[in-house]
Amino acid sequence: MIETAVEQNEIITLAIETSCDETSVSVLKNGRNVLSNIIYSQIEQHKKFGGVVPEVASRQHIEKINEVIELALSEAKITYDHISHVGVTYGPGLVGALLVGLSAGKALSLAKEIPLNGVNHIEGHIYANFIEHPNLEPPFVALVVSGGHTHLIHMKDYGDYEIIGKTRDDAAGEAFDKVARALELGYPGGPIIDQLAQRGNPDAIDFPRALLGEESYDFSFSGLKSAVLNYINKQKMKGEAIVVEDVAASFQKAVVEVLTEKAIRCAQDKEVNTIVLAGGVAANSGLRDSLKKACDGNSIDFKYPSLKLCTDNAAMIGCVAYYNYLRGQRSPLNLNAVPNLKIGKGIF
Repeated sequence: MIETAVEQNEIITLAIETSCDETSVSVLKNGRNVLSNIIYSQIEQHKKFGGVVPEVASRQHIEKINEVIELALSEAKITYDHISHVGVTYGPGLVGALLVGLSAGKALSLAKEIPLNGVNHIEGHIYANFIEHPNLEPPFVALVVSGGHTHLIHMKDYGDYEIIGKTRDDAAGEAFDKVARALELGYPGGPIIDQLAQRGNPDAIDFPRALLGEESYDFSFSGLKSAVLNYINKQKMKGEAIVVEDVAASFQKAVVEVLTEKAIRCAQDKEVNTIVLAGGVAANSGLRDSLKKACDGNSIDFKYPSLKLCTDNAAMIGCVAYYNYLRGQRSPLNLNAVPNLKIGKGIF
């Protein structure tokens, strides 16, 4: 028999995340206490392709999902009988990958006769901050920055969001990966550029900043990406050296300045005193440092998750599912994957 710390009236969430290239399962107690958070990363499998291959990702999820569920239960020291409900990502993401996790979540819900809670992946990134900071409560402004998303969100309450701004073209993380590919740095490009930028001169190259007007909260990184690619091509055509560290530092500064300026202005306009950073690019040291300095200078509290909670993981999905569960939200067993799911939209 497994010894367990589960007590009466505690809500135990088993959460599943398979939206892209991480197979993750987590067990949480009362939403913010993580008992286990198992993450199987597929980065090594996708490196040789220079990016995530959807078919490969789906097959890997199928191979690993049952094993990762068992590991999560074992580390949490619970059995299936202790689970109060199942939380699972149903969008946005790669449709084949989402369907693997969603099918596993539905099977558990049906077999154990416990509620199913479909979770929006973008919400999950925001809620990673609730796990990291137990006293954090809405309202606040969330800056969500990842490979597929760049959003400024006014979170008024649990489940109550106002989308203030979003990218009109490339997401910030996507621009990082494309610039890294152009510089032949490998995959994933974001962490490599961040490391190189720390050794480069951020003022070496004057790359453009797309602010899109004084009152706009939207983002655009396509022009910046093109400017970097043009610079690289011109240097090659002229036979002049490309200082990779300087390109990385100058590019990163151009991204970070825009993100920081809009996040600070949004918090001031919405009259909130907290900004939270979320998403894979939340691990970027330049972005963290820039936001912290700007928040300190404007008397704004700044929160961000630990590196493990920045990348895709099931703990953040479980936190969202818990608060959905408390509000009485339940998802039907015919819930389908929604690869282009928008934040604030749900099927319950």
